[in-house]
Amino acid sequence: MSIIDTIKLRLRAFRIWQKLGYNPWHRAKEKRAGRDFYKGAFDSIPFLNNDAKRTFSHLLLRPGYMIRDYIRGDHERYLAPLTALIIFYAFFALVSAVLQPVQKQPPKEVSQVIDGVLEARDTVTQGDNLVINTLLLVKKGSLLLSMDKHPEEIDTRAENALAALEGTLRSQGIPLFLGKFLLLWLSFAFVLRRYSIGFSASAAAAAYVLCQFSFFKLFTVLFTWGESTSIGLLLMMVLLVIDFCQWLNVGRRKSFSLALKTGIAYGILYGLVLLTIGITAVTIAYCKVA
Repeated sequence: MSIIDTIKLRLRAFRIWQKLGYNPWHRAKEKRAGRDFYKGAFDSIPFLNNDAKRTFSHLLLRPGYMIRDYIRGDHERYLAPLTALIIFYAFFALVSAVLQPVQKQPPKEVSQVIDGVLEARDTVTQGDNLVINTLLLVKKGSLLLSMDKHPEEIDTRAENALAALEGTLRSQGIPLFLGKFLLLWLSFAFVLRRYSIGFSASAAAAAYVLCQFSFFKLFTVLFTWGESTSIGLLLMMVLLVIDFCQWLNVGRRKSFSLALKTGIAYGILYGLVLLTIGITAVTIAYCKVA
């Protein structure tokens, strides 16, 4: 058999494995004696048990097919979506924290930007209480969402408890994906309703897609030595197209259309959230002024 024939055979076997999730010609290995000492010792350790390794490899090599298999009921072979999301983003948060000192200039927080605006505004005009109160409310809200990073702002026991809770969640990487997960979940539920994709199935798919994004974000952090954590909209679009092609068994053009609609729905939902927060802040500030 020539090298070209061997390569074709290997590619065909890989495509079959992609669609099935296993090698139909693979024989189970015989159990060897003398290994009962450590049997099951690594089952509860992330990235060392078989389910985590299988989830990791399948999300890299057959992401859409894996999402399809899980939604169809193949739950025993993979990590649960939310469990996988927490584990993978916790590992990503750990690597990012290790490489954090390499970053040259950390991005400014919302509270710092508002402080700069208020300082500049004091030198220009006085008495615009509505704008000032609105900015102060937005600043307070941003501090409440990151109280563990600002211990100097803690005044009450409730804020101290909130800071402890946020520190625990942040150590597991949950703030990195929580908002994205909710928005992507709703986007999938809206865009894929014609494909009979239910609400729970959309949640599972959104979690696995974010796990897939976290892989490439991890590679970006490692390759740039902590200077960047973004994978870019273009790569996200390519990954979504691949996922839809495999998951829904549709063509590339239709997958691109679904990926584009998902991005638009995500942007609209994100804008609505910001608009709601802005309207709420302005209303509360107006009530205080009045």
